[in-house]
Parts: sequence; structure tokens; C-alpha cells
Amino acid sequence: MKLNDTTIRLLKEEAYRAQKRAYVPYSGFMVGAALLAKNGTVYLGCNIENASFSPTNCAERTAFFKAVSEGVTEFDAIAIVGNKKGAKGGICAPCGVCRQVMAEFCDPDEFQVILAAEEETVIYTLKELLPLGFTKKDLNSD
Repeated sequence: MKLNDTTIRLLKEEAYRAQKRAYVPYSGFMVGAALLAKNGTVYLGCNIENASFSPTNCAERTAFFKAVSEGVTEFDAIAIVGNKKGAKGGICAPCGVCRQVMAEFCDPDEFQVILAAEEETVIYTLKELLPLGFTKKDLNSD
């Protein structure tokens, strides 16, 4: 699915709205994500830090887990924004774990990852960001 400019702008705006909810008392690095499901619903996510660090959850995974917990498992795109509190930042790419979660639910050739900043927007397919992702196909022994 090719996203139109209006959809891209909406997803970026929603990602910035989600970013404002980030809980980042340790790093101060705020990330927001807006995940577009195939049914048209947009799920928001923000990063949520924890003092012991490993339970910290990324914005992208928060959005995916919210959607999946509501029974939605098909997606078209995600917009991601991130920067330190009070600072302008460049584009913020998803971590490897988030890319792997995307690979669980998204067609790597079709799913679009919108990396946005105030002055810049770059769009990749998931396959471009995770060319050799481990998927359920790898678990089939046929």
C-alpha cells in the first residue's frame, strides 16, 4: 500500500502526540509511535522506562502490543519520532527488537516505516530495515 501525503502527515502528528506521554526519567529520550492497522485504526505508543532498564519498553512495541491485545494483527505503516526532552532531534530509527516485532506481524515488502523529525521525513520498507529478519517461516521444518 502506498501511503498518501495526508496519511503520512496524520501519522507523524499522532506520533508526536504519543511522544508527549513518554515516561523517560532516566534517559530523557522521548519516543512516540503511531501504528496504522489495515482496518484504519491508529494505535499510539510511547517509550516507558524502568529503573532496572531491561523492563523498559519501546514506543513501537507499545503500539504493537496495544493493537495485538485488542485482536488486531495486520498493519500498513508506523511513524516514529524521537529526541531528548526539549531538544530538536533527527530521525529516530527503531531498535532491532522492535524491527523483529514488526516482522512478526507485517509483510516486510509492504509495511512502511516512517522516520520523522521536524525538518525531515524518510520512509523505508521493513525489509530495507531488517533484510534478514527471523520469522515464523524460519521455524517451519518442511
